[in-house]
Amino acid sequence: MTRESAGEPGADDGDSVVYDLAAECTAEDVEQDRPYLAEINGIVDYGVFVDLSDSVSGLVHESVLEGTYAVGDELVVELESVRDNGDMAFEPVDLEEYTVETVAHDYSLTGTDRLEPNIGDQIHLEGEVVQVKQTAGPTIFHVADEYGVVPCAAFEEAGVRAYPAVEVSDVVRVTGTPERREGSVQIEVDGLSNLEGDDADEARERLEEALESRAEPHDVEPLIDWPAFEKLRPNLQEVAKLLRRTVLEGRPIRVRHHADGDGMCAAVPVQIALQRFIADVHEDEDAPRHLIKRLPAKAPFYEMEDATRDLNFALEDREKHGQQLPLLLMLDNGSTAEDVPAYETLAHYDIPIAVVDHHHPDPDAVEDLLDAHVNPYLHEEDYRITTGMLCVELARMIYPDLGDELRHVPAVAGLSDRSKADAMDDYLELAAEEGYDEDRLQNLSEALDYAAFWLRYNSGDQLIQDLLQIDSDDEARHRELVEFLADRARADVDEQLDAAIPHLEHEDLDNGAHLYRIDVENYAHRFTYPAPGKTTGEIHDRKIEETGDPVITVGYGPDFAVLRSDGVRLDIPNMVSELEAEVPGGGVSGGGHLVVGSIKFVKGKREEVIDALVEKMEDAELDEALSSAAPIDD
Repeated sequence: MTRESAGEPGADDGDSVVYDLAAECTAEDVEQDRPYLAEINGIVDYGVFVDLSDSVSGLVHESVLEGTYAVGDELVVELESVRDNGDMAFEPVDLEEYTVETVAHDYSLTGTDRLEPNIGDQIHLEGEVVQVKQTAGPTIFHVADEYGVVPCAAFEEAGVRAYPAVEVSDVVRVTGTPERREGSVQIEVDGLSNLEGDDADEARERLEEALESRAEPHDVEPLIDWPAFEKLRPNLQEVAKLLRRTVLEGRPIRVRHHADGDGMCAAVPVQIALQRFIADVHEDEDAPRHLIKRLPAKAPFYEMEDATRDLNFALEDREKHGQQLPLLLMLDNGSTAEDVPAYETLAHYDIPIAVVDHHHPDPDAVEDLLDAHVNPYLHEEDYRITTGMLCVELARMIYPDLGDELRHVPAVAGLSDRSKADAMDDYLELAAEEGYDEDRLQNLSEALDYAAFWLRYNSGDQLIQDLLQIDSDDEARHRELVEFLADRARADVDEQLDAAIPHLEHEDLDNGAHLYRIDVENYAHRFTYPAPGKTTGEIHDRKIEETGDPVITVGYGPDFAVLRSDGVRLDIPNMVSELEAEVPGGGVSGGGHLVVGSIKFVKGKREEVIDALVEKMEDAELDEALSSAAPIDD
């Protein structure tokens, strides 16, 4: 017999065709009256056993055999019969010349959306590997198809990497059996192989089309009718799509947010929306805990300390747990030039960055480093649209079923940041419909701020959710907790101000404004609540109420100053830029809102920086329409 592969040079189109089953082919792929290439795997007195694929084998009876054979010989056979027990019998086919044509297995794919009905049955699934985790036992491949992500357990031997050629981002075909494991569905792998050529291209195209469709954010009506918000809505939809796609790709998400009331009102709804979406997408019930983390930040920008810590943990997770590097979502900070060094550090790795913020931005500095950026200043609006207001709508775009739990949150965010937005009345009315009058909202705002201070760098997930009463159903505990923490906050503020106000310095500026200064390093309690920024803000509020006139308040320490202004047209980001040039060697940096901000400098230049700052304040125009509608960033 002469054998040639189909399509090889010299192959004669008139030759007979013998079919070679691919390794994964099953008995269902075998047809009557069709010659197949087989390999002898055993010889007995009554015949020879042959393999047509990994799972197709049978007997050629000695009565139909001529000549002698050895294990490993090739033999062309046809199907003779299939017994009731599934055993197959073959008979030899005598061909002088033939070409070989490979037969691929005709897979009937089962999606991750149909695993439950197929528990205990062998299935085939195609998808992209999004995580490879080696345990002390099996290797766990997390595979994403058009419908979700499922863990697939493959065992070589304890602690040994199974299928070492398969890596993250490969498109694979999995043959295995869905089983329940500790509340989750997991596929026990019988076979796993990389798709190649046209098969891989077709699978990637199918997966991409499905992913794009599923990533689309929900088209939800905003909680209130607010023209200013509509300008930002398309940008928020882009972020919602990016986040949903990130979940579908199995990539982790790390949420960095300013650790104050508005920052938490922004981050917690988005965190919970993503957790619920992750739970819908992933068969692994632990996925919401592993794939989304909320990380408070004390500074109103992304500090290098936080960035290097985040990067180190991400690289460790990739090494230990086979995770992809995360997407970074910055909330209530991230728009300024101060964020650039941290962003440039992450730019050396595959870490996308999205920002939703309402601090005065430096778009020229950050835009090239960001994958998405939402900020009201980019649409001729300002800080009165708080990040919490924006992120409640973002959360609803991601997971609309969360909507009813969030109706009071924009009002809390607005009060926390003292927003004078024209939408505040509507938000307060919306909260009142849910049983939150303004006193209750104010208490909640103060309780959040107090809890954030003592949590430091801890997210305090359950505590904050109980305070906000999102994903929490114990209203009695919520009310008691809010009242307790708000009372403690007010008591601590009173104690701090009793110590600080006797040391307050006052002067009347030439422009008619009052200037109050306090050395918060020497004349306020340190390392306790309230922090220097809030101490300055509380003093400022009391002086506004006391005088009824335009007021500027400056709280300063050895190398920093925090500013609040009402009725004076300050542009703090611009003032910082001018001071950088005017005080050589001062190390001046900072920013914030137009009338609320913070400045850093080197200790030896404090007097020069503060004096220059006061001169700029004295030259500023009065404008009673302006007020410090946001708390100082501690």
